[in-house]
Amino acid sequence: MEDNRQNQELPNQDIEFIKEKVKERPLNRKKLVKRTLLTASMAVVFGLIACLTFLVLEPVFSNLLYPEEEPQMVELKEEDIEDEMRPEDMLLEETETVPEESQTVIEKVPLEISDYQKLYRNLYTVAKGFSERSLVTVTGAVSDVDWFDNTYENEGQSAGLLVADNGKEFLVLADNRMVQKAESLEVTFSDGSTVEAQIKGTDEETGLAVLSILREGIPESIKKNLKPAVVGSSGIGLLASPVIAVGRPQGTETVVFGMVTSTDSIENLTDHNVHLLKTDMTEMQNSGGVLLNLSGQVVGILKGGTEDCRPGAMSAYGITDLIATIGKLSNGQEIAHMGINGTDVPEAVHLEKNVPQGAYVTGIVMDSSAMKAGIQSGDVIVKLQDSEISSFKEYHAALLELTPGMTVSVTIMRQGQDGYQEMQVDVILE
Repeated sequence: MEDNRQNQELPNQDIEFIKEKVKERPLNRKKLVKRTLLTASMAVVFGLIACLTFLVLEPVFSNLLYPEEEPQMVELKEEDIEDEMRPEDMLLEETETVPEESQTVIEKVPLEISDYQKLYRNLYTVAKGFSERSLVTVTGAVSDVDWFDNTYENEGQSAGLLVADNGKEFLVLADNRMVQKAESLEVTFSDGSTVEAQIKGTDEETGLAVLSILREGIPESIKKNLKPAVVGSSGIGLLASPVIAVGRPQGTETVVFGMVTSTDSIENLTDHNVHLLKTDMTEMQNSGGVLLNLSGQVVGILKGGTEDCRPGAMSAYGITDLIATIGKLSNGQEIAHMGINGTDVPEAVHLEKNVPQGAYVTGIVMDSSAMKAGIQSGDVIVKLQDSEISSFKEYHAALLELTPGMTVSVTIMRQGQDGYQEMQVDVILE
């Protein structure tokens, strides 16, 4: 009975061994601060790693997903002279047709004043169309100081010729004399719009420079009308041919008509000889531009007027002798120089005097690479690196394949007591 009574009383009793009091763990502020700082530091570190990874890999993925179009290599070539338009072609009516199998009939037809008017209108149309498509104005600005120490900007202008489009840039041939002095360069199109230009390449010996203007910076309304100039031939076939001078042939923007009076004059440049096209037109100081044939092809680069302001006969460098140099400058490649003046060895001199055929050295530029290597006037260059040389033109062509800073082997023939002896010298190109 007692046991039952005790059992009945159990539920009313506190069971101490299962009774507990839950207490909150005391807060460790130092550990909390440490963990917070650690978490924040890790977040910063991972953020920096993510940023750096993005900066490094973003260009790679961008190039893979959206590859940037590389500029195309520029290769200039001259057109066949047979494609040139003749003066009589400009007098033909557009509707006039000639049967393919008709007989040729020669008949003297006197020209009327209206024929001359039509001829000159057509000449002007050729010049105007070319100027709008392929000519620009290059402006170079340079800072100067007046008598009162006030700084002002002095600007010079010259004609620029659009020579190529590499898919990324339009390339403009300009006067190196102005480009070298300029602190900033701008190109102005026929509608008056202007864009910045950068130097692509220069050559002091020929006085040529090539500028680049990004396609994306040119207004679409102008870009669609731009067209690189077509290069014609400046060979002997131009003698007595009519030509058109465009650009700034008389110091200002104008058009002049005339004819080529001589093609056999040679301008002796360092490492390069260029044919001069002399005309019956008059040039003035600060003249510049190009000579066109009647088909609108460029046949010459105007040499530039005299510095003493006296008018003289207009002359131009034949484009055939410059096309390789212009192409190399358009591709941003430097022109190598050795520092000699020279000429060909005439066939008669070769046979009668036993002078070897090659590039005959007529002079050495002071302190040039050629002088330092020991090359002398009277030497005949017969080999440049791996290229056999039989003329001064071949010497120039072989030199264009090389780059400044290269050490090249030059084989020369030098006259001694027992005739010409072969020698080899090493030249560091400039």
